[in-house]
Amino acid sequence: MKFPKIKKIEVLDNYMLKVFFMDNSVKLYDFKPNFKYEFFSQLKDYNIFKNVVVDIGGYGISWNDDCDLSEAELFINGVNL
Repeated sequence: MKFPKIKKIEVLDNYMLKVFFMDNSVKLYDFKPNFKYEFFSQLKDYNIFKNVVVDIGGYGISWNDDCDLSEAELFINGVNL
């Protein structure tokens, strides 16, 4: 299944992300459940977390080479706004 690419990402309080997709849908994504995975533990530092960027082409978001999420994860598990 193809998912819309990401146009823009906004960091909200409490590790929430507002994700804007190319198809004009907007989803709210709660990142906190991901902290159960060790490789995301560095993002508990909110100064690091808030530096998220949209990957080239909109195929996902990333913080660094180790921490990223795909557009599919954000689209499937995000809540429609």
